Amino acid sequence: MSVHSGMSVHSALLVVYLAVGLLVGLVAHEYAHALVAVRLGDHSPRLQGRLTLNPRPHIDPFGTIVLPAILLLVVLFDPTKTFVFAYAKPMELNPWILRRRQAQALWIALAGPAANVLVAFVLGGAYRLVRVSGGEVRTFIGACLLANVILAAMNLMPIPPLDGARIVTLYLPPRPAEVMRNLEQYGALFMIVIFFIISGPIITFAKAIGNGICQIVVGGRCFL
Repeated sequence: MSVHSGMSVHSALLVVYLAVGLLVGLVAHEYAHALVAVRLGDHSPRLQGRLTLNPRPHIDPFGTIVLPAILLLVVLFDPTKTFVFAYAKPMELNPWILRRRQAQALWIALAGPAANVLVAFVLGGAYRLVRVSGGEVRTFIGACLLANVILAAMNLMPIPPLDGARIVTLYLPPRPAEVMRNLEQYGALFMIVIFFIISGPIITFAKAIGNGICQIVVGGRCFL
């Protein structure tokens, strides 16, 4: 699957398409976390206004606006660099209210990436349908699919404030778990390090996961 183009007008359109994909994926991701938490008995997301498809309550100034804006700006000037990402404001949960705390907290953490994979499957089906005709519709669907695959893959990384870190925290002893939870407040710093200092190994691993997802949903690779 390819959404690359060297023309500036196409680069601008690609930025818009990826931004739409990120927005849809981010809202689906956060809504899934909130919905599963509430269904399992933790009503914290509802009280925080996070059980909604409205993007506003999920916005994190850096993760939802600054970081994706920088990454999308890179795409504008180099449409071959389509690895874009965004994350929402961390959702405050109360796992102590859950009946099976560890198992159900795991389901809540996995709900976000699972929602992105589900969206990717829907988009993958649409992508297959328009594969022959091509055109801008195909590019749009491909870009949205790519954004959701990246959201799913990156959130499996055990790096605060991503879901993977919350999953790892569930299986740590009390003191290391507390340290890991406290690191969430430095999420912006971790993202700066990942994307602008030591991006190589982490993004390579995320691309490997993303290619696996794409192989299933569209029968091909997303990343070279």
